[in-house]
Amino acid sequence: MAQILLERRLRERGLSATVESAGTNAHVGHPADVLAQQLMAARGLDLAGHRARQLGPEQLRAFDLVLVMEAWQQREVERMDPSARGRVHRLGRIGDFEVPDPYGKGEKSFAESLALIERGLGDLEKIFWRPA
Repeated sequence: MAQILLERRLRERGLSATVESAGTNAHVGHPADVLAQQLMAARGLDLAGHRARQLGPEQLRAFDLVLVMEAWQQREVERMDPSARGRVHRLGRIGDFEVPDPYGKGEKSFAESLALIERGLGDLEKIFWRPA
């Protein structure tokens, strides 16, 4: 959900960037959860083609910024590749919150995580793209 929402926000600002999604405990090759697909479809976004990928050191080295949802993920990513330190940040760092993984926890959990993702992306926008 975070990937597709960030892609949209960047596109709306006329910015081009590579945005990818990968997990520290991914169900490799699996599609996005049906609940995530439904929430994104309600926003006019299509997650049907998404397939889970496992994060690895090669991906970490390819990106200038790596956003994670929870503090334990940041620690895991930095352990995986210590050179990533300084490029790995929690999406909720600015507002001091974590985005819990809603997988297997039902519609309410997906909606709550989505709201936190949107809040985190909004916080990033305020810092990087101040109103003119």
